[in-house]
Amino acid sequence: MDIGLLLLRLVLALILFTHASQKLGGWFGGNGLARQGEIFASLGLHPGRAMVLAAGVSELLAATALLLGLLTPVGALLAAGTMVVAGVTMQLNSGKFWNIAGGGEYPYVLAAAAAVLGFTGAGAYSLDAQVSGEAWSTVVHEPATWVGALILLAALVAAVPFALVVRRAAAAR
Repeated sequence: MDIGLLLLRLVLALILFTHASQKLGGWFGGNGLARQGEIFASLGLHPGRAMVLAAGVSELLAATALLLGLLTPVGALLAAGTMVVAGVTMQLNSGKFWNIAGGGEYPYVLAAAAAVLGFTGAGAYSLDAQVSGEAWSTVVHEPATWVGALILLAALVAAVPFALVVRRAAAAR
């Protein structure tokens, strides 16, 4: 199981790093901060550049936490929250669920993968596993079910204001 958790963390961290790099620096064929800011603003997410910066930094922090397996519930929360917001925004903008049609399917899968780590913890091959203490173990290394449930709930709640803004912007178009 620990090797599976390590693989999940590494793949998710790599994807989140790539997403952030596309947004912030234009790497890997991305738009970069200025162009992505215009796209965000066109969706009603104002100020666009600041929203891109917030999303990109959240993805970078999540990628770092998941890669190292350090404060994994925090990384899982950042990843799940950012990806649920991305999924909802894409789905409401396109009116479609499936990724091929511009919907939010793919970000939802990434959010679910991150939420899984909120329930399981990072596993033995992580920095979280190296820290001892009862509280650390209950919340971080081997989290109780409520930690994963809280991450899932917080990610869903985080998407609500964005959904309202995107719906309002779409209705105005």
